[in-house]
Amino acid sequence: MNRKAKQLTICVMTGALILGNSTIATYATPLAGVSSVTASDTVWNHTDATAVTPNAGVSLVVSQCFTASPETVAQEADTTSVVSENEAPVVASEYADIAVAQVDNYVNVRSTPSEDGEVLGKLYNNSAATVLATEGDWYQIKSGNVTGYVKSEFVVVGDEELSRSVGKRLATVNTQTLYVRTDASTESSVLGMVPEGEDLTVTDESVDGWVKVSIEEGDGYVSKDYVSLWTDYITAESKEEEEARLAKEEEERQAAAAAAEAAKAKASTKSSSSSSSSSSSASYSAPSGSNGSAVASYAGQFVGNPYVYGGTSLTNGTDCSGFVMSVYAAFGISLPHSSSGMRSVGYEVSQSDMQPGDIVCYSGHVAIYVGNNTIVHASTAATGIKYTSPADYKSIVSVRRIF
Repeated sequence: MNRKAKQLTICVMTGALILGNSTIATYATPLAGVSSVTASDTVWNHTDATAVTPNAGVSLVVSQCFTASPETVAQEADTTSVVSENEAPVVASEYADIAVAQVDNYVNVRSTPSEDGEVLGKLYNNSAATVLATEGDWYQIKSGNVTGYVKSEFVVVGDEELSRSVGKRLATVNTQTLYVRTDASTESSVLGMVPEGEDLTVTDESVDGWVKVSIEEGDGYVSKDYVSLWTDYITAESKEEEEARLAKEEEERQAAAAAAEAAKAKASTKSSSSSSSSSSSASYSAPSGSNGSAVASYAGQFVGNPYVYGGTSLTNGTDCSGFVMSVYAAFGISLPHSSSGMRSVGYEVSQSDMQPGDIVCYSGHVAIYVGNNTIVHASTAATGIKYTSPADYKSIVSVRRIF
């Protein structure tokens, strides 16, 4: 039945009910649609403030039936349907299906919604997953390369504040050299420069066309045209990934120790052959030892030397990643000239377990931990290579260990 025919039918039925002194409730169940002919009716969509009771709604409809032409009534019905179609859809929060692990260490991800299910991987504390389905008191999730089930009591779902707190909002530089400015304007002064590929921690996105990020010189603004924005979550680790990670970490530890010993032997030979020579320049000791403490001790010799953007010289000038790279190169370890790239070298350790020689990564910056809650780093052009304490003088993104 088309819209006009349906409307006329309801009008006739409603008129008959009223003229016959019958109540509308009498036919509410057997006659579909009749019980909905009120001021708040979803079919008619009337919004007249005077039509607030069932009787008023019926009177309004009957009045329109007998005073307006069928074409007018149909036109009104068509108009109201367009308004309904144009209403903005309700959009669910982007965090509605995000599950965040809240455990002491990790929760097992299993193949079936049962504690008898095979363990496929681990979802560590504050790691995130996407909920695919619910089965009893289990959630089916996908996190990283792991799809399986976790007990609902070990995760929190749909908590926007928690999801935001465990995720890191990052801006990846996609231009050769990015200027970070003091204000959201190209007319403002340059606070610092960042090379392509670096990941910067986002601190604010409220200014149209600009994003506020954290760098060593402080917080500043960059144009959104030159960065890619994304949210980084820690995700589950499969059994295979865990085994590969542990094997890689052990391999790197052994390789680092061997490289350090080789570098130590080379430095010793070089020192013996040049013992009779003299120089008016500053004297620096060769690397000694093959552990993190040796790295920290060697790096400390260069405090006071200049900072140079893009540089790698420990004596004539280096930037932050060039400093860490060059210090470790003296121990035979090859590292990338990128603070973001150093977030994946060696293996991760917690901030509470930092040891001398560990690489401490910040937003757009990197340093070497020397112990006693202190780092050594090529800070800025104004301060050069220096010590800074406490080590968490700004938010730490990652701590990596080579030895």
